[in-house]
Amino acid sequence: MLTEYDMRHGGPYDRGSADCYYTRGCDPHYYRFGTYTSERVTNLTEQELAAYMAGYEDAMRDGARKDWD
Repeated sequence: MLTEYDMRHGGPYDRGSADCYYTRGCDPHYYRFGTYTSERVTNLTEQELAAYMAGYEDAMRDGARKDWD
């Protein structure tokens, strides 16, 4: 079964993939509207947590990371 997630900027899936890409570690959260321009939500529902983790894990599998050099 293929699960579809809301891919909007600032959403749980987006934040999971961004945390992984920028090597920030796993810190489940999302932004109610735009990233850094709205409330940061850390009390995630089960569905939101699943989306965050899917974004993080997909990015881990992809292997792309920010080159800080």
